[in-house]
Amino acid sequence: FAGVVYSYAQEGVHRADSGWEQCISIPLLQPDLAELLPHWDDLLEEFSLEEAWLPHRYEEQQHNCYTFALAFINRMRQGRGQEPLSKAQFTERFLLPHTREASRYLTVHRELAHRDFYMVPLPEREHDR
Repeated sequence: FAGVVYSYAQEGVHRADSGWEQCISIPLLQPDLAELLPHWDDLLEEFSLEEAWLPHRYEEQQHNCYTFALAFINRMRQGRGQEPLSKAQFTERFLLPHTREASRYLTVHRELAHRDFYMVPLPEREHDR
């Protein structure tokens, strides 16, 4: 994927198009929200310019990058007439499934990196063609 990552820290909102290669991408737009896709970047840019995200507002425990992401998602949900997600709901629905999957992948990757292995392609089946 190509794009810009928005993050919020002590210095305020950052936009970066590199340096996030080791992150986990979590799809947030469900198929029924496809009409938002062309506007997503503009809405995120507008949101990031709000006073709430100025550097002096940052607080490590209560007003941080997680708060920024959740507030934006809840803004999008509100625009569609949906209830906001709590931190616990957001974590359970969006973050945990993807972090569990990444953890499993990393475990397999570590095992393969420390062992000799040989991969053999499976024979093609007639119905796969």
